Amino acid sequence: MGRVEGKKALITGAAQGLGAATAKMLASQGARVLLTDINADGAAEVAAQINHDVGAGTAFSLRHDVADPDGWKAAVELAHDTMGGLSILVNNAGIGVRGNIETCTLEEWKRGFSVNVDSVFLGCQTCLPLMKENQPGSIVNISSIAGLIASDTMPGYNASKAAVWMLSKSVALYCAKMGWDIRCNSVHPTFIDTPILDGMVASTGKEKTVIMGKLARQIPLNRVGEPNDIANAVLYLASDESKFVTGAELKVDGGISAK
Repeated sequence: MGRVEGKKALITGAAQGLGAATAKMLASQGARVLLTDINADGAAEVAAQINHDVGAGTAFSLRHDVADPDGWKAAVELAHDTMGGLSILVNNAGIGVRGNIETCTLEEWKRGFSVNVDSVFLGCQTCLPLMKENQPGSIVNISSIAGLIASDTMPGYNASKAAVWMLSKSVALYCAKMGWDIRCNSVHPTFIDTPILDGMVASTGKEKTVIMGKLARQIPLNRVGEPNDIANAVLYLASDESKFVTGAELKVDGGISAK
């Protein structure tokens, strides 16, 4: 028996990086998974790989703009039709927001909140009715250590990821008050070796090894994280092993927040 055997999960931003790693991890531990992403081909490719490795009918995919309410309705309908319900929601999709307080444009600020925060609000709101029919349930929202520790260079990202952190607590308290066995927690990674980090490295014009070394030196464990470091954290929160954990923030940051 896998750690999430028989559960049904929806993972956003699942075409690559943390979302893909999480989908593969949950599937390997017994869950059926619906991978959504605005990159439809990427999500379908990861789903096909899961079905090849784990078994046909394990994974499904959908093109999904997480900032679009109608997109969320379509995702919930597909979860119902293909998996028969939904017991795990992983709000992973997100983007970086460039610029300091002087250079970040209002358009960039709004886009960051749309993808990073509105998507989590819409996901929780739209998925809860189906999750109530498939209890126990778990919502895992991917925030960031940047939602807990500020930087002078990224106010938009700091603020949006902090909003995910606090929204997760509100949802957790509401579900508990309503008497539902649905938990909600946030995960807070630091630098993880994903395509998003590759984009940041590329923008510097320097070799990846140089930038990765610089990032690693900021982390007490002296290394950048791997996608499965986060996927394992999500697996714990999605499983019944964490049945008494809700409204919590799980830092997966190599000790950077302890300094």
